[in-house]
Amino acid sequence: EAKDQTMFTKRGKKRRKTTVGWRFKVKWDNGTTQWVPLSLLKESNPVDLAEYAKASKIDHEPAFNWWVPYTIRKRDRIIASVRSRVRKNTHKYGVEIPTSEAHAIELDRKNGNTLWQDAWRKEMHNVSVAFEILEDGQKAPPGWKKSSGHIVFDVKMDFTRKVRWVKNGHLTPDPETSSYAGVVSRESVRIALTYAALMGVDVLAADIRNAYLQAPSSEKHFIICGPEFPLEHQGKVALVRRALYGGKVAGRDFWHHLRHCMTHLGFESVRADPDVWRRAATMKDGTEYYEYVLLYVDDTLVISENGERVLREEIGKFFELKEESIGPPKIYLGGRLKKVQLDNGTQCWSFGSSQYVCTAVKNAKDFLAKRGEKLPAKAATPLPAGYATEVDSSQELEGEEASYYHSIIGILRWIVELGRVDINVEVLMMSSHLALPRRGHLNAVFHIFAYLKKHHNAIMVFDPTDVDFDQSCFKEEDWSYSIYGSEDMKEELPPDMPKPRGKGFTMRAYVDADHAGDLVTRRSRTGYIVFLNNSPIYWMSKKQTSCETSTFGAEFVAMKQATKYLKRLRYKLQLMGIPVEGPAYVFGDNQSVLANTSNPGSTLKKKSNAIVYHYVCEGCAKGEWITGYINTIDNIADLFTKCLGGAKRWKFI
Repeated sequence: EAKDQTMFTKRGKKRRKTTVGWRFKVKWDNGTTQWVPLSLLKESNPVDLAEYAKASKIDHEPAFNWWVPYTIRKRDRIIASVRSRVRKNTHKYGVEIPTSEAHAIELDRKNGNTLWQDAWRKEMHNVSVAFEILEDGQKAPPGWKKSSGHIVFDVKMDFTRKVRWVKNGHLTPDPETSSYAGVVSRESVRIALTYAALMGVDVLAADIRNAYLQAPSSEKHFIICGPEFPLEHQGKVALVRRALYGGKVAGRDFWHHLRHCMTHLGFESVRADPDVWRRAATMKDGTEYYEYVLLYVDDTLVISENGERVLREEIGKFFELKEESIGPPKIYLGGRLKKVQLDNGTQCWSFGSSQYVCTAVKNAKDFLAKRGEKLPAKAATPLPAGYATEVDSSQELEGEEASYYHSIIGILRWIVELGRVDINVEVLMMSSHLALPRRGHLNAVFHIFAYLKKHHNAIMVFDPTDVDFDQSCFKEEDWSYSIYGSEDMKEELPPDMPKPRGKGFTMRAYVDADHAGDLVTRRSRTGYIVFLNNSPIYWMSKKQTSCETSTFGAEFVAMKQATKYLKRLRYKLQLMGIPVEGPAYVFGDNQSVLANTSNPGSTLKKKSNAIVYHYVCEGCAKGEWITGYINTIDNIADLFTKCLGGAKRWKFI
């Protein structure tokens, strides 16, 4: 009662805080019900309970009025904070993006064209195959659930207006089965491009038109046709028969449909990367090799002497391909692919991100221009000399600025994925402050953009030529008398490994560690890069998870991380059917680590280091890799452990 809401103490009148006497009947997911005390529900589901109390108009009761208003206010503050960090784009590439169908018509009228309306009509024509529109007044069959959709507007990099009808999958129940759908890894793309140049076979690309719409939907959903549909269909029930963008399992439905078609064509999925498909083939000169198809949703990359036939006569039988996209790849995953000729006459593929980088730099300049600022005039290196991100104590970013920081870090990380390894370590350093970005961090990111503005035209070349390096530092040791000798150490080959065909690669890795480089946690940073012949395939820069007390320990951890990747890479190449002969050559600049890993008689008793020691030594005994010394001046892995400047930086780049 109202009189029970207050109590009197020595200090005067005070609101009573109690939950005594209240229980709620709760229905659990399995259908059972149970009476639960208010005190327990308040702790486990405070917002849900507060909203229920308010809706049921019992929030004035003594058991509620002392905590419900506070909980509702806190909920609103959290939601407002999250919304303030959601960046709302109104323009893309300088083109205003409509927010609705009416807005699109208004923009066309203002611009004196019909670009948005044309894109809208084109999309509705294309998406119409996904619906079975029922007769007027006819209802959906039993078991079908109602869904909905909306129009999404976008602009492509070539300024083409793009409109997509997207299903409101977030409003539909979660699927009871997995919704996983894979894509080919960037590492596999680099391997395939290098292999194509090595074997002298073609690389062709094609886009699948309206990819998802070509796959049947596994969900039973229907919609009510809205104003975006033709007038004669508005208000009618439409059954969704094809996979639609936005559906919770649309990606999975298309992925499985695509896999079924590839299997029917005689291709086998590579277990190490399920979106790489191989098939035995023979070249015109009688050389045996494997042809590959790499799938990234609707982007198809074919490595074959008969690539056009594979696309047009085989894959084209099951899917409609965009005619203008069939041919040598030009733009792939946001980067520009181009065939180049090296000084030695070798023709190979290069991957450049100049267009993407220039667009990103322009967006950064536009953001600064609104604040009356500019990018730094001089940026010889990605970060200012001597700048340490972890000790920056400048003002914290909030709201829109924090959201913007998140978005540009995502852009920079994708630029690294596109091959800009020269900013890898700097971008990862800035990425470690996403939870609490500061003003100094944002300024440092703009410094990276200033560097990219000056050096935007870099490309990564996938050179297949044989490696010419001094092998005298790699000594073949007899491990038969070591602790591993009695175990008859041999590399374990995949039991389902196909017969190797074609030419193989020479595998190299360069490893380094920056001991105690983090000024706050004193954790070390691992850096390594892996080459197949002269082609960079994979690189990594990562802060170590443990704090090592010595350079020896940090370097050994780095060596273990690099050799673990080499084991995975050898496994992938073996399952792709590419010959893997001989060990991988691992270069390091720490003499103590190399002495321990290349000497069969060495021992190491410190437990934390002994684990990585035995892992690396076992690989040496099996012939999976062999370690050798390289002077730190020549170790390219140094680029992935610290911010380099001067001549050393440009020597590696």
